[in-house]
Amino acid sequence: MFSQRIKALGDLVSANNKVIDIGTDHAYLPIYLVLKRGFKEAFASDVSQKVLVQVETNIAKYKLKDKIHVYLSDGFKDLKESYDTAVIAGMGAETIKKIVTDATLPFEIIIGSNNHLEVIRETFMKLGYKIIKEVVIYEDGKYYDLIKYQKGSEYLSIEDIKYGKHHHKKYLQDILTKQKMIYQQSKDAKLLEEIHSLEKFIEKIPD
Repeated sequence: MFSQRIKALGDLVSANNKVIDIGTDHAYLPIYLVLKRGFKEAFASDVSQKVLVQVETNIAKYKLKDKIHVYLSDGFKDLKESYDTAVIAGMGAETIKKIVTDATLPFEIIIGSNNHLEVIRETFMKLGYKIIKEVVIYEDGKYYDLIKYQKGSEYLSIEDIKYGKHHHKKYLQDILTKQKMIYQQSKDAKLLEEIHSLEKFIEKIPD
């Protein structure tokens, strides 16, 4: 029942940490942490009361009501407790940026953004977080770029911000292919520069 994306997100969480899944959706991640990684408890939140009804149903299905605690919250705004790790996944970069800006953030944050990873990387560098691990998985015809952050200073080059620290060649080639398709329709000069830049970056990655 657990997707490769959920497994990958869950496996990035440091062992024994107090973890909350922000925007938990179906609560599959907290369920995975308890059932498969042996966490004694996990926390889940979502901004939607309707979503939390389904969350409670899923938790009850696996008999985990005493181990997974659920909160209605807009990001971190309505959370009363502190956490070691927060997972924020399945959202766009601008939504994630809005959630973390001016919030009291934990030591460890794991991000799975649906788009604009360059915005994520630049935002967290400015917030005083460093990339501990960045992994790319492929599932159901789509790539997912997942990033584990911990508090600490880090300088990212322009290439690091644009293309990440994973150096996953097939993933970057997939991005390049999509950019070329868009360029064929738009003939946008700036996009052509991005294409040439990415091509040069990919050439430096060993097979």
